[in-house]
Amino acid sequence: MAFSSCLKLYPFSISHSLTLTHQPFSLKLTPPTVSFASPHSSAALSSPSANLLDSLRSQPDSSSALRLFISASKHPDFSPDPALYDEILLRLSRSGSFDSMKKILSDTKNTSSSSSEIGTSQFLILLESYAQFDSHDEILPTIHWMIDEFGLKPDTHFYNRILNLLVDGNNLRLVETAHDQMSAWEIKPDVSTFNVLIKALCKAHQLRPAVLMMEDMHSYGLVPDEKTFTTIMQGYIEEGDLDGALRIREQMVEFGCSWSNVSVNVIVHGFCKEGRVEEALNFIQEMSNEGGFFPDQYTFNTLVNGLCKAGHVKHAIEIMDVMLQEGYDPDVYTYNSVISGLCKLGEVKEAVEVLDQMISRDCSPNTVTYNTLISTLCKENQVEEATELARVLTSKGILPDVCTFNSLIQGLCLTRNHRVAMELFEEMRSKGCEPDEFTYNMLIDSLCSKGKLDEALNMLKQMESSGCPRSVITYNTLIDGFCKANKIREAEEIFDEMEVHGVSRNSVTYNTLIDGLCKSRRVEDAAQLMDQMIMEGHKADKFTYNSLLTHFCRGGDIKKAADIVQAMTSNGCEPDIVTYGTLISGLCKAGRVEVASKLLRSIQMKGIALTPHAYNPVIQGLFRKRKTTEAVNLFREMLEKSEGGPDAVSYRIVFRGLCNGGGPIREAVDFLVELLEKGFVPEFSSFYMLAEGLLALSMEETLVKLVNMVMQKARFSEEEVSMVKGLVKIRKFQDALATLGGVLDSRQPRRNFRSR
Repeated sequence: MAFSSCLKLYPFSISHSLTLTHQPFSLKLTPPTVSFASPHSSAALSSPSANLLDSLRSQPDSSSALRLFISASKHPDFSPDPALYDEILLRLSRSGSFDSMKKILSDTKNTSSSSSEIGTSQFLILLESYAQFDSHDEILPTIHWMIDEFGLKPDTHFYNRILNLLVDGNNLRLVETAHDQMSAWEIKPDVSTFNVLIKALCKAHQLRPAVLMMEDMHSYGLVPDEKTFTTIMQGYIEEGDLDGALRIREQMVEFGCSWSNVSVNVIVHGFCKEGRVEEALNFIQEMSNEGGFFPDQYTFNTLVNGLCKAGHVKHAIEIMDVMLQEGYDPDVYTYNSVISGLCKLGEVKEAVEVLDQMISRDCSPNTVTYNTLISTLCKENQVEEATELARVLTSKGILPDVCTFNSLIQGLCLTRNHRVAMELFEEMRSKGCEPDEFTYNMLIDSLCSKGKLDEALNMLKQMESSGCPRSVITYNTLIDGFCKANKIREAEEIFDEMEVHGVSRNSVTYNTLIDGLCKSRRVEDAAQLMDQMIMEGHKADKFTYNSLLTHFCRGGDIKKAADIVQAMTSNGCEPDIVTYGTLISGLCKAGRVEVASKLLRSIQMKGIALTPHAYNPVIQGLFRKRKTTEAVNLFREMLEKSEGGPDAVSYRIVFRGLCNGGGPIREAVDFLVELLEKGFVPEFSSFYMLAEGLLALSMEETLVKLVNMVMQKARFSEEEVSMVKGLVKIRKFQDALATLGGVLDSRQPRRNFRSR
C-alpha cells in the first residue's frame, strides 16, 4: 500500500455514545503495582493515631518524621497501627534509610501490641527500597530475617513482587535463587509468577526456554493469559524477530486468549521498529475490523515514531492530525519524534516551527526536545543559535543536562572556538552537572589538535580526580596528539600508562603509535610494536602495514616496500587503494615510472576503484620525464574513470607540468580556464611562469583576462582588484603580478593551491 494512501484507514469509527477510557500502553511489562497502604484509613483510626499520622505526613523530611515517630512511640498512650508504620517506613524508604527502617521493624518485636500489627506488607516497603537504591543483594537475606525473627511466612503474591523487583533490576542470578527458595518453602506459583519468570528469561535472551515455560504452565493447572503471550512477543521483538512474535500471536489466537490494546500495540511497535509501517497500518485496520480495538495514544505515538524514523515525517504529521480528530492530544513523545525526524532530514527550521506549535498547544518540551534541536544546530555549525536555544531552555526552568552541554561543547570545538568551550565546561561544573567521558574526550581532542599537549594532560588528571573513567578513546586521542607533534617518547609513556591503569589497548592504539614511530624513522621499533600487537591478540590491518609501507617508500627502499605488500597479502590482509597508491608513489619517487604505470593498470584490472592518490604520482612522474602527452592523457582518463574525479593536487600537477614542459602555451591557457571553472585557484608560482610566457609572446590581452578570472575566483576585495587593475592599465605587468601573488599568498601562505 502506498504511503500516499495509508491514511485511508482513518478515521476509525468510534461510537460517540460510548465512553472510552484510553490508557497509554507501556512496553515495560510489570505486574500490577502492589499498594502498601493499609486498609485502615486515617478516618478509621483513633483520634490520637489519626493526629499522629497527619503530623508525620506534614514533616518536611524523613529525619523529622523519624524523630516525631520515636518520640510518640515512647508515650504511654502510643497506640501502634499499620497505617502509622506504613507511613514512617515509606518516608524513610524514599531516602534509603535502611538502618532506621530495620530498627523500627526490630523494635516491634519488643512490643506485643506492635508485633501483631506488622505483616509482610511492611517488609515489602523495605525490600522495595533496597531495589530502588540498587541494593538487590540485601533482599533475600532480609526475607530470611523476616521469616526467622518475626515468624512471617511469605505467600505467592509476596514472592511475585520480589521476583519482579529482581527482574527489573536485571539481577537474574538472584531471580533463580528466589525461585528455588519459593519451591523449597512449597509456595505455589500462579500465573503472575510464571509471567515474571518468563520476563526474566526474555531479558536474558532465552526465548526458547521462555516458550517452554509457558507450555509448562498447564502441568500446574494454570492457563497463560494475555500478559504471558505479550511478554514473549515483546521478547521476540526486542531480539529483532518480528516473525517470531507473530507466531506467538497466532498461538494466542488459537488458544482463545482474549486480547486488548496492550498486545495489539506490541505488534504495532514491532512492525514500526523494523520500518514496516504500512504493515502496521494494515494490522491496525484488521484489528479494528474485528471489533474491540480502538487506536489509543500509544498506537498513534508508535506510528508517528515509526514514520519519522523511516523518513516519512510528512505522513507522521498527517497521523498527528488524525490523532487530534480522534480526541488524543499529541504529547511530548509525539512531538519529540517529529522534531527528531525533521532534524535527521536537516530541516531544522521546520523542527523549530514544530517546537513553537508544541508550546502553543500547552505541551511542555523536555530536555530530550531541546537536546535534539541543540545537537542538530551544532552539527550544522549554528552554534550561536544552539546556545540561544539553551538559554531559552534554562529560562523555562529546564536545566541543561550533560547531553546539552556536550552538544554545545562539541559544536564549539568543531568551530575551533576552544576558549568558549572551556568556559562552558567550567559553567557546566559550577552548575552541578558532572562532565562525562565524552565531555573530557572532546576537550582533550581539541587541545591536542591545537598542540596544547600539557593542557591536555592536565585535563586527563582532572578527569581522574573527578572519578570519570578513562577509556581507550581518551588515551588514543593523547597518543595521536603527541605523535602528530613528533613527541614520540611522551606518546610511548602514555602507551605504557594504559597498562598501569588497566585500560586495554586496541588496534587503533597500536596503529597510531606504529605510524608515529615510522614517521620518526624508528622503523625497527615500529616492527617490534607490531609483533607485540599480534601477540596481544590484535590482527595487523591495512593501517598497520600502510604505515610501514609509507616509511620505506619515502626512503626509496622499494624492495622492502614490496616485501611489506607481500607480507600483507600472505597474512590475509588485502591491500587497498591507499596501499597501492603509496607503493606507486614510492616507485615514481625512485624514477621507476614505467613500473608504476604497469602497477596502476594491474590494480585497475583487479576492479579496485582508482583515486587521485594512485593517479597523481604517475602523472607527475610522466611530466618529469617530459612525457607531457601521456601525462595529460592519463589526467583525462582520471576525469572519466576515477572515483570523485581529480582533486586539487591533480590540477596543480598538470598545470605546473604544462607551464614547465615547454609545450604549446595555448594548452596551458585552456587548462587554466578549465581549472578555474572547476572552482580551483592556481598556485602562483605556476601562474607566474605562464604569465611570463604570455608576455614574451605579446599576449597581454590573454594575460589580463586570466588575471581577472583568478581575482574573481579568489574573491579579491574591491580595493585589491582596483590595485591590480591599476598596475595593468599602466602596463606595469610585473608589479601587477607581484601584487597578485602577494594577495594570494596572504590568503593562504602555507597552502597556495586550494578549492573555492
